[in-house]
Amino acid sequence: MSERPRLTVLSGPSGVGKSTVVAHMRKEHPEVWLSVSATTRKPRPGEKHGVQYFFVTDEEMDKLIANGELLEWAEFAGNRYGTPRRAVLDRLEAGEPVLLEIDLQGARLVRESMPEAQLVFLAPPSWDELVRRLTGRGTEAPEVIERRLDAAKVELAAEAEFDTTLVNTSVEDVARELLALMKVL
Repeated sequence: MSERPRLTVLSGPSGVGKSTVVAHMRKEHPEVWLSVSATTRKPRPGEKHGVQYFFVTDEEMDKLIANGELLEWAEFAGNRYGTPRRAVLDRLEAGEPVLLEIDLQGARLVRESMPEAQLVFLAPPSWDELVRRLTGRGTEAPEVIERRLDAAKVELAAEAEFDTTLVNTSVEDVARELLALMKVL
């Protein structure tokens, strides 16, 4: 009798490369199910409902929250994001490895509602490298970057709350380590 897969939560500071690692991992191992979040933000060009996000109205989000249908939810930059509980539980019950890629606040909420979840912290190789990544995007105003850096300091300080830390020196290596933690490899 093999053990049931645990929910794996990948979190870490903004700019550390969470989505890059997840995209690489899923290219190699599409059987890893990445939970799709619900959001009140409008779709960006190329985004499809049910693929990147479930795009919902404020009223629909209020209902999901009120009915306890979200594992976690948070507000970010004026929009709300949340993880639909039922889909995650259904996949885990079916014996599939499930990955959530969420922020620190979300990871803490998952720990409360599912203490058996495995929390993985993705850390930058160094503070300087994180600063380079956050400022190197060149897409944000200086005050937005400043806010992100302040948030990153707080997020980095939470590393001890996680079960495991992976340092993102190489996307391939981190993806492999994450798959091993999830017992996919």
